[in-house]
Amino acid sequence: MAGKFRVAVIGGRPAPIAGAKELGIDVVLVHEEGAYDPAISVHCERIVHAPIADGQALLDALKPLHDERPFDRVLTTTEPAAESTGFVVDALGLPGVSEATARALKDKALTRELLAKHHLSPVLYRMVHSAAEIAAFQAEVGGTVIVKPVDGVASLHIHPVANADEAEAAWSALQAAEISGVIAEEYLDGPVVSVDSFSHEGRHLTIGYSEYRMNDKYVEWEVSTPSRVAVPQLAALRELTPKFLDAVGLTEGPSHSEFVLTKHGPRVLESHARLAGSGAPELVRRAFGLNLNRMFLTVPLGIDELPETSPEPLGGAAVRFFTPEPGEITALDVPEDAADVIRHVPRGEVAQVFLPYLDEFMDVDVAAVIAKSEGDTVPPLLTVADCVSGYVIASGRDAEDAVAKCETANARIRFETS
Repeated sequence: MAGKFRVAVIGGRPAPIAGAKELGIDVVLVHEEGAYDPAISVHCERIVHAPIADGQALLDALKPLHDERPFDRVLTTTEPAAESTGFVVDALGLPGVSEATARALKDKALTRELLAKHHLSPVLYRMVHSAAEIAAFQAEVGGTVIVKPVDGVASLHIHPVANADEAEAAWSALQAAEISGVIAEEYLDGPVVSVDSFSHEGRHLTIGYSEYRMNDKYVEWEVSTPSRVAVPQLAALRELTPKFLDAVGLTEGPSHSEFVLTKHGPRVLESHARLAGSGAPELVRRAFGLNLNRMFLTVPLGIDELPETSPEPLGGAAVRFFTPEPGEITALDVPEDAADVIRHVPRGEVAQVFLPYLDEFMDVDVAAVIAKSEGDTVPPLLTVADCVSGYVIASGRDAEDAVAKCETANARIRFETS
């Protein structure tokens, strides 16, 4: 029997659609063959194969199904499908994240332009087309600037530049990586925090606020919430975030916005019209009591109401990725009592999700996943996508307590590499 609602979900690893049938929601998952866990099919009306970054291909796949029985929403929570999903949303005339909004968030120069137009979060920036232009911008700004892809993700290809030699090196590296669009921005000094929000009919509710620990490549290897460092600027973050989302035209669904807490107040780093990665929705659920994965489907469809006010924290939560030295794993020591529950990804198996088994740990205080085996190779930590050795997730009285639990488990689980 058909459900009351019908949605198409584009991509995801996996998309947060568990329990959809019980809610009366029929899900058509559009994905690329081999890029998802087939077990997700039990939650779907059907699975359709199409290239998720190709808007016209998605429309060609979904339009006949929409004509037979209209979709209430077309949604995604994966970055590569943001603009293509917006293309389908616009073409079918549905509410949701438009292609223009998705592009405004992906194109960091357009993000800065819209912020400046609305007199929000002032940051000096410039599109640059040569080492000389980088050096000129750095000389004008003074001090260090950041040079990066204008549509970059996952902390890839970020270069601090403080002089002409570094400008030349950054430009050469970006050209070697075949980066076509490059933006230079003033360096924002301060801790990085994020705000997880949810929007409905143009109203924006800020929910979780998290902080990070990262390496010298800006790769975030720990996330904890609620952020301690955000508290002095929390009121400003809660005021800026809705204004920013209005500026880019977001009206519906989850968003994840990152800020630098400067001495002049919070400054927008980037934002995404999707659920955050690195297990953030589960951290928010543990610390604030709202289930963003459920809300992803239920709030747009009117099954659940968007709360009127931002929730206060109930406790803390953290996730810490294992960060062994790069190389071949020669020994692996995992004490049985290092966490309340420990899962191992079977040798030779490639997990189809970034945090495997996470859904199994919703009622577990401290859980760990070992995603590598002896003989496997640990890559250098150059991007968040390199956090593939496993993780620890923990709840605590507050964020500091959760971080301490993660640290304890991490210290007891030992990877030896050569």
